[in-house]
Amino acid sequence: MTPDNAVLCFERHATSKIATAEDLETIMTFGFRGEALASIAAVAEVTLKTRREDFEVGCMVEYAASQHLATEETATPKGTNIAVRNLFYNIPARRKFLKSDNVEFKHIVEEFTKVALTRPEIGFSLIHNGKDIFVLKPAKSMKFRIMDLLGHNVTGDIVDVSADTSVVRLRGYVGRPDSARKTLGNQFFFVNGRFFRSPYMHKAVMKAYEDLAPEGATPSYFIYLETDPRSVDVNISPTKSEVKFEDDSFVFQVIYAAVKETLGKNSFAASIDFSNPEAKDMPVIGSHFSDYKPEAVPNVDFDPHYNPFDTPADLSTFDFEGSLRSDGSAGKETGGSWQGSTAGFVDRREDYGKLFEDKALPVSQTIILEGKYIISPSKEGLMVVNIRRARERILFDRALAALTRNEHVTQATMFPVKVEVGAAARPIFDENAEMLSSLGFDISPFGTDTVVVNGVPEGYSGEPGKVETMVSDLMLILADEGSSLPGVMESAMAEKIAMLGSSNGEPMNSPADARRLMDALFSCSNSELTSNGKKIISIIPSATVDKLF
Repeated sequence: MTPDNAVLCFERHATSKIATAEDLETIMTFGFRGEALASIAAVAEVTLKTRREDFEVGCMVEYAASQHLATEETATPKGTNIAVRNLFYNIPARRKFLKSDNVEFKHIVEEFTKVALTRPEIGFSLIHNGKDIFVLKPAKSMKFRIMDLLGHNVTGDIVDVSADTSVVRLRGYVGRPDSARKTLGNQFFFVNGRFFRSPYMHKAVMKAYEDLAPEGATPSYFIYLETDPRSVDVNISPTKSEVKFEDDSFVFQVIYAAVKETLGKNSFAASIDFSNPEAKDMPVIGSHFSDYKPEAVPNVDFDPHYNPFDTPADLSTFDFEGSLRSDGSAGKETGGSWQGSTAGFVDRREDYGKLFEDKALPVSQTIILEGKYIISPSKEGLMVVNIRRARERILFDRALAALTRNEHVTQATMFPVKVEVGAAARPIFDENAEMLSSLGFDISPFGTDTVVVNGVPEGYSGEPGKVETMVSDLMLILADEGSSLPGVMESAMAEKIAMLGSSNGEPMNSPADARRLMDALFSCSNSELTSNGKKIISIIPSATVDKLF
């Protein structure tokens, strides 16, 4: 800008984007009211440096509290640089309502990402506390820009989507259904190079994913729309984050149809290529089917009436423990003896069954039903235990003890698991590092957008895939501020962590695992209900079972 325009741009309602009345209908930039710099200069100290390409020197303009402090010549690269310092320094009441540095930085990263995704041909950099968070060079394509911003994990899970109509042109990428996450993130709409939010258009995408994505999960998408600027109103909200299309329902149908078609074309699974000339021919089974029959299974002779206990074995050379002595003689009696070759073994030991309490249920009487329920006999009939809710109750008690009494157990993962969380979410783990450690999570930062999971609380799975899902759910939990009241905060956090762990645990494979789970459940403060009041155990009376027959 020229020096005169550099000063003028701080005035309210000043704009260089409108020269004629017709320009109001063809807005292609992020806004035109020109109030942003005026508003910022009212609550902060602002320094603007600018130089036109045909000027040898630039100018520097300083503003603070809406006051023009100085304008002077300065050496500066071509273009414009704006520095904002001491935000809300003159409005303490407003400054008090700012969130923590990490939360505010997260908002900055989100805005940076939206702008960088609109201009892949331009380089961007973001520096925070002297550290380079992003150094983005001009990208060859939008997919490369997405990879630089959000990582290989995201670009590896998205496919192209496109559609051309007389009203709107659509380009972009949508994620695989199985890569959808519970946490909102990586959902972007753009129109004519402008980011916008639209719950209505979001429903169009989600409708295309019906019966494909997991329930409660949201896929990634990057959808770019191009349309006549006269058919879209970009000035319906002060933040310029919403737009209004002339025909919303038509745009809805275009997005839905394009995404649905893309998901249909991409099966995301290996398929057989029948056109491959090197593929082996499959035999045609016809009237000569017997030629393809395998040879008969050989018959094995055995005596069905044989009982190894009918004729006692010769144990003269074995001791009580069943091990052969070096001299071939029998071992010293340790509770039993062998009385001749026909009298058999006489056990003189105590009844080992007396070591166990009568109420202890044998593992052999414990049944796991579809991995969801544990069924075992009880005095009243059959006891049915909901496995997921039982885990939730156990983990709630453990998490509450960890938060209030610092009692936790961390189990190390077999190998450290790296999880890309994004530069915006990484500070959340830094801010809550102490609380996560007290809960039994061993999570350390790695770079500007990644964390490394070295350990998880007892009862959680250390499998890499489940660890990634766990971290994604943790981001959702930590982003929810909730209550700050003592006691209420700990209980609410313990409940969220318990619900996370109940779906993250290892699958139950054996009755012994079921027995251990029930033992842990019965040692809880309340083994009948979860922390939010859902039933864990149900008893089916014997009389009800009798009625079935």
